[in-house]
Amino acid sequence: MNARSRQARQTIRNRTRTQRAATRARRAINTGTPQTARTHLVAAGIDDTTAKRYAGAFSRGTTPTALIHTDVKLRGRRTKTVPVKLYDRAAFTARLAVYRPKDLTAARLFEQAAHQLAA
Repeated sequence: MNARSRQARQTIRNRTRTQRAATRARRAINTGTPQTARTHLVAAGIDDTTAKRYAGAFSRGTTPTALIHTDVKLRGRRTKTVPVKLYDRAAFTARLAVYRPKDLTAARLFEQAAHQLAA
């Protein structure tokens, strides 16, 4: 196996991963139930790593539609219950219309996503 075929396989894996994440997010959004900011961002067309990076800042200062609690695994057998903010489509669209990260590349992605949702 040479470097070119390894690179091609990696490209296919990355595209598949991105496509599956976007499809999963769109399905979750289309159910009509409130979802996390990250899920909304992925469904809006932002890649999963960028959505994960900016979901916390995106949801800061915004009133969630619903609040649930989920368990997060810590080291060993310990778990911790943490709150998770959920947003409906209207709340997400309103926040996306005004939120822009400082990073210019990410800000452009967020602006494109907001423009697509507004149309």
